[in-house]
Amino acid sequence: MDEHIPPMQQQMARLLKQLAPHEGYTRSLLDGVRFMRADRPLARTPVLYEPSIVIVCQGHKRGYLADRVYHYDSQHYLVLSVPLPFSSETEASTEEPLLAVSVRLDMAAVADLVLELDNHETSTVTAPEGIVSTPLDATLADTTLRLLRALSSPVEAKVLGPGIVRELCFRVLVGERGGAIRAALANFGNFGRISRALRRIHNDYAQPLDVGLLAREAGLSVPTFHGHFKAFAKTSPIQYIKSVRLHQARLLMIRDDLTAAAAAAGVGYESPSQFNREFKRLFGRSPGEEAREMRAAFSLLPPTQLEGVAATH
Repeated sequence: MDEHIPPMQQQMARLLKQLAPHEGYTRSLLDGVRFMRADRPLARTPVLYEPSIVIVCQGHKRGYLADRVYHYDSQHYLVLSVPLPFSSETEASTEEPLLAVSVRLDMAAVADLVLELDNHETSTVTAPEGIVSTPLDATLADTTLRLLRALSSPVEAKVLGPGIVRELCFRVLVGERGGAIRAALANFGNFGRISRALRRIHNDYAQPLDVGLLAREAGLSVPTFHGHFKAFAKTSPIQYIKSVRLHQARLLMIRDDLTAAAAAAGVGYESPSQFNREFKRLFGRSPGEEAREMRAAFSLLPPTQLEGVAATH
């Protein structure tokens, strides 16, 4: 194991090797917590993460959104307060696999924490951010280690796990970049309107969606909505909708073995040829080629792990 990895992260990596024996995503004993593993480097590829905290204990990932680069490794964790499509690349090997834990943000529980914190702290105006990369301090590392230990035991996972997840979220919210995350999660100003629009797109991507409809629901004019959306998501609303639909179609082809035409129809495309063009533009391969490559790469994974890999790796 790399001597440059702090001792606490080395302990986490040892536990994760046992909890995630195979590549891809492995469900834990606790809903909302998954383990991530990669035994080889993965080139930069489009991904779609749900709102979550991603703590890497070994290996290195880089996320790219517009002109920003986000590092998450044994010294930095990633937080997404809203679902965002971006691109990522992974450094890993058989000798030093990437090992990480992903904790989905339960918005109701997190909102409760934000309110508690606001009641006990002096409020400061911080610009909201949908994605942040933050140094992993010893306190949060200790919380993560205790969570992994609890998830190694069915009894401890059930009795102690939920409380440790709540503590983990608390540590993130009071951490170095917690103010920006809390501002985002508290539906702060126009950011809150845009974040609700993002969730609407993710919930109803297969339905007819247009910028005028989303703008009306956000209570903004179309030009104002478009400007705020692009400032936050680093892409236009139309391109964002396309990205979500294409990611979901990719998942349907890999997980459910649908044809490209069936997947296209399933996510709201009316024109198969348009779907094929836009899919190749995003993923660099035709729908059929991408589905074959992904099935071959992860042919030994059970469906639950395949779903995670196809959707977010």
